[in-house]
Amino acid sequence: MEELRRLADAGSADAVDQLVELAQERDDIGELRRLAGGGNQDAADILLEMAEETDDRAS
Repeated sequence: MEELRRLADAGSADAVDQLVELAQERDDIGELRRLAGGGNQDAADILLEMAEETDDRAS
């Protein structure tokens, strides 16, 4: 993850995509928030989906 973050911060779109995938697989909300906060729409979409699933389970 550390190397992927470094590459992503250096502008690698592939590294960002891999980070988003790994964060989703691990349910790593903190990493998804960090990526979404940096402007990654895929991470933001995944966070929204996760929130909707949580709401569905609570109903």
